[in-house]
Amino acid sequence: MILPSEIRFVEEATKEAFYRLQKGDSSEKELFRFINQAIDNIEKNAFCGIQIPRKQIPKEYVKKYGVVNLWKYDLPNAWRLIYTIRGGKAVVVSVLLEWMTHKEYERRFNY
Repeated sequence: MILPSEIRFVEEATKEAFYRLQKGDSSEKELFRFINQAIDNIEKNAFCGIQIPRKQIPKEYVKKYGVVNLWKYDLPNAWRLIYTIRGGKAVVVSVLLEWMTHKEYERRFNY
């Protein structure tokens, strides 16, 4: 199913960190471009990522953000973008939680 969505950041600090990447060194600018492309793709189809099984959702996300579903979008260079999908029939909102390296992802999700 293809379902367009509106993109939001979970917190203002996450949004600010994203835009700081644009002004960083070359690797941060590259990560900014990767995340920006992912945002474009998620806007076009909220379900373009890979759904993380409910039992693997970190309790930290449930407690802090009220997450009931979780998705990952694989970025180049083994980075991961983590997001959740919220909304009703009128609007679907994809909320970006964070991005992390593959190693950090494995630790967070107990792989």
